[in-house]
Amino acid sequence: MNLPGSEPREAVEDEARRARQSQRVADLTCALLSHAPQLGLGEALLHMAEARRVVLGLFPGQDETFDLLYRPRFLRILMERFGISEDEIQRIR
Repeated sequence: MNLPGSEPREAVEDEARRARQSQRVADLTCALLSHAPQLGLGEALLHMAEARRVVLGLFPGQDETFDLLYRPRFLRILMERFGISEDEIQRIR
């Protein structure tokens, strides 16, 4: 029996599982962007787009949340790795 306004335990566990999976995707993407020796900027942007696709598949409609949580991490790595300025980064969408 659930209290009014409370989510079933399975729904909470499912959301926690999806959150962990999203975090793993973001962590792996950060590692790849930081350490893959032959990675170029174009390929890095493709990996960012793929991470976004996977995370939004787990949490549909959460584009703004992705942009707040993960996009800044990815872009910071690109700035450091490829010597891109903040102005140039702002043009990357």
